[in-house]
Amino acid sequence: MPYTPTGYNSYDFANRRHIGPSPEEMAEMLEVIGVSSLDELIDQTVPASIRQKDALDWEPMTEYALLQKMRKVAGKNKVMTSLIGQGFYGTVTPPAIQRNILENPAWYTAYTPYQPEIAQGRLEALLNFQTMVADLTGLEIANASLLDEATACAEAMTMAQRVAKSKATAFFVDENCHPQNIAVMQTRAAPLGIEVIVGAPEDLEADKVFGAIFQYPGTYGHIRDFTAEMEALHAAKAVGIVATDLLALTLIKEPGAMGADIAVGSAQRFGVPMGYGGPHAAFMSCRDAFKRAMPGRIVGVSVDALGNKAYRLSLQTREQHIRREKATSNVCTAQALLAVMASFYAVFHGPRGLRSIAEMIHFHAGTLAKGLREAGFNVETESFFDTVTVEVGPFQKAIMKSAVAEGINLRAVGESRIGISVDEIVDHKLVEAVWKAFGVKAKAPQWLGTDRKLTSVLELNFPEEMLRRSEYLTHPIFHMNRAEAEMMRYMRRLADRDLALDRAMIPLGSCTMKLNAAVEMMPVTWPEFGTMHPFAPRDQAKGYAKMIEDLSAKLCEITGYDAMSMQPNSGAQGEYAGLLTIAAYHKARGDHHRDICLIPVSAHGTNPASAQMAGMKVVVVKSAENGDVDLEDFRAKAEAAGENLAACMITYPSTHGVFEETVREVCEITHQYGGQVYLDGANLNAMVGLAKPGEIGSDVSHLNLHKTFCIPHGGGGPGMGPIGVKAHLAPYLPGHPEAEGAEGPVSAVPYGSASILPISWAYVLMMGGAGLTQATKVAILNANYIAARLAGAYDVLFKGGNGRVAHECILDTRPFAESAGITVDDIAKRLMDSGFHAPTMSWPVAGTLMVEPTESETKAELDRFIEAMLSIRAEIADVEEGRIDPLNNPLKHAPHTVASLVGEWDRPYSREQGCFPPGAFRVDKYWPPVARVDNVFGDRNLVCTCPPLEDYLDAAE
Repeated sequence: MPYTPTGYNSYDFANRRHIGPSPEEMAEMLEVIGVSSLDELIDQTVPASIRQKDALDWEPMTEYALLQKMRKVAGKNKVMTSLIGQGFYGTVTPPAIQRNILENPAWYTAYTPYQPEIAQGRLEALLNFQTMVADLTGLEIANASLLDEATACAEAMTMAQRVAKSKATAFFVDENCHPQNIAVMQTRAAPLGIEVIVGAPEDLEADKVFGAIFQYPGTYGHIRDFTAEMEALHAAKAVGIVATDLLALTLIKEPGAMGADIAVGSAQRFGVPMGYGGPHAAFMSCRDAFKRAMPGRIVGVSVDALGNKAYRLSLQTREQHIRREKATSNVCTAQALLAVMASFYAVFHGPRGLRSIAEMIHFHAGTLAKGLREAGFNVETESFFDTVTVEVGPFQKAIMKSAVAEGINLRAVGESRIGISVDEIVDHKLVEAVWKAFGVKAKAPQWLGTDRKLTSVLELNFPEEMLRRSEYLTHPIFHMNRAEAEMMRYMRRLADRDLALDRAMIPLGSCTMKLNAAVEMMPVTWPEFGTMHPFAPRDQAKGYAKMIEDLSAKLCEITGYDAMSMQPNSGAQGEYAGLLTIAAYHKARGDHHRDICLIPVSAHGTNPASAQMAGMKVVVVKSAENGDVDLEDFRAKAEAAGENLAACMITYPSTHGVFEETVREVCEITHQYGGQVYLDGANLNAMVGLAKPGEIGSDVSHLNLHKTFCIPHGGGGPGMGPIGVKAHLAPYLPGHPEAEGAEGPVSAVPYGSASILPISWAYVLMMGGAGLTQATKVAILNANYIAARLAGAYDVLFKGGNGRVAHECILDTRPFAESAGITVDDIAKRLMDSGFHAPTMSWPVAGTLMVEPTESETKAELDRFIEAMLSIRAEIADVEEGRIDPLNNPLKHAPHTVASLVGEWDRPYSREQGCFPPGAFRVDKYWPPVARVDNVFGDRNLVCTCPPLEDYLDAAE
């Protein structure tokens, strides 16, 4: 019997899984907009002059086929035990943390906690992280993470220059710092005119530097007390910095006890896999006096409108947008998800557990060193925690090869030495395997320090005066019952306090909060990707090489660039790397004088901050009435810069959410005066498959893989910001001591946060060229649908020539402040009652909301958001027309909590109206855990570590 099949493809990832609206829903939306087809909308939105000629044409893969391919590629990576050290160590991720944090969309799909009322869970976890870091380093205040240890060292260097009272312009770097730390600091210092002096600690001349940094323990394992160096620096009004290891600090003297002013390092070995170099949470702590100069985000404690304790981001939260080129740093986000993991590792083990792990590591390191000495080897490191360096003469290569045969990677130090770093993975059998590689056949004693009946005697391999004496992690949170049931429930309680993509659309403009599909996430935790050391021999990382090569090729095809660097591990880092590439290009041509960078006034705040870090002078270009770059002002300033013009930085589509018709002209003017065009890739989600930056005149862009290419935001990181360049700039891309390239590195490792690259690779493989193009079109459709539905209630501030917006739109809420006393903040908080994260507030225009729905949201979710926004407009009208008190209304009291619902109600509106506005789910209602947070109180009464238990009791009462 003939049978007609359905014609439905269940395995079409792009159109069935990633893209939200169905074809039928799209037809309804197009009718509302007033066009007959999606292509007609695109033709009205995207200028014909920039459209790409050739379509993206690779075929899509199904989820099943993708996982098969990923398995095959992962199999090309050789899983070894890497005892290379150098800041990266084997660690045991507790399965409860892996499953409930790392693999949980409630944690990994959240955004940076700028809206504190709906982010209390991750804010508490980050406060735990800050407390952990402050305690272990012995300093008063810590931030909520940085990108990696090497960039944290660079940030500490520039912070020291800001706070030091010394007038010196040089900075001392301990030669025992990890090589990548030294290299990144040298890269950072050069354009800022800082002279970097690398030498032995005993050669420090404190009166000739504004600061100094020491590695503790040193890269070759040495432990020494830096108290004398700190005293000398302080006498010279200079700043002392220690790059350190948190696990070592459970056993050895803390930097604060030596008089250090700043401490930095990585929390990687607190349960975060090496992942070929990242992502990992770096940290920074400092003396209280320096807190306002510290880069990054800082979680603080405040109160809400009901007087309850509430967490929030403090101090520098939106610093780049406020201070621009005068910002302390271009750090815009960090590694929140990894900081959360590290904090839970500390909660999971507690202070005794952490010290026990450190004791075990120290025991095995001591056993290893003793056996090698007894066999006649010269173990150079006498005072150490976990790392020793052995002089082996001409036998280095033979021993390294023998170790590989045992499944072990060691570190080659120079031509005749070998470094060995013991970690949490090492046991007595592995010690024996290392001995065997050195030709030593012996039995190693087992560590019995965890058995009360058979306690091992631990011989310290460092002076007794270096033993830590102070307490740490004394807060009750680090002493909770560690039964997995209790830990699981604590993680669940914190997750339930937050609103992430697993609950609702997050329509943040310029943030592209799209679907992070489960299948894209799965390979990240496979051991073939997770356990790889970033400096492992390349023949062991062929799977990574294959993935990076293919992903780079596809990103080049998408963008029209000729080469790609995967090194930058954030968008802001990508900006910085791109500008350094431009600067290196000019210098290679003898144009050392080119140092002016033209930046539109509407640019993202990190643009001018990055330009300043790259040694450029920022000249601001005006915006025209319609929000476009003022072409005449741009031309005049390019002409005035003349032969000193280095670059311009533009965003396309613009930060106003519009495809500017004049973008090619901006590029031509820049090139006319010898400058290079940096096109910020923040809005690439509106271009993929439709237009290529490299074909419209741009020379370099960073790509936010955590936006356009589906890496989740993780509550404020991780991210990836690779840069694409045209061929003439390719020789000047960032290099690395462990890889090729003549230029200095910007990140700790050659490929940034390599272990999350499978996410973006999976996305482009499953979408295929046509699917990626369709996703861009639907992103534009969704934004225009919202703009059309809200017309009449809210003015859309900027539109293109045909009255269309790109992938986002700016709603003008400024008039309501005058007509009703309702601010953009009131609207943002009221949206929480409907179960939504607010759009981007007050950027790029103060007092407005920028909405970006992405292609992943269904029509039903868009309509729910629209319903909520129309309801808010009706409530504003009630105030405008005198039907409700201007100070006592649902907008001013938002968000409404369970506590306000069941408490005394003396408001001129019903509980129903307050707590269940349109858009809110009746059964699955999201309740913000705190009422509106008092930001002013938080900054005036700054507390950035876990408050004592009695404070919680006081708040409860």
